[in-house]
Amino acid sequence: MSNVVKTHKCPICKKIFTDEKYAPFCSKRCADIDLGRWFNGSYAVPLVEPDELDAEELNEITESNEHTEK
Repeated sequence: MSNVVKTHKCPICKKIFTDEKYAPFCSKRCADIDLGRWFNGSYAVPLVEPDELDAEELNEITESNEHTEK
């Protein structure tokens, strides 16, 4: 058997580490920095507003599915 040591790169400080205690981060400090970025809104999932045409198509699909399920 080989003793393979997995190494990872911290997404915050870019330090290479092997201890997986705070994975995917190298330390509690980097994990807390990441959490703080989520809390203050630095990270966000982009919102895509559907077109009116897309909304109409979605309604039609939903209505046709309701009729076929009955």
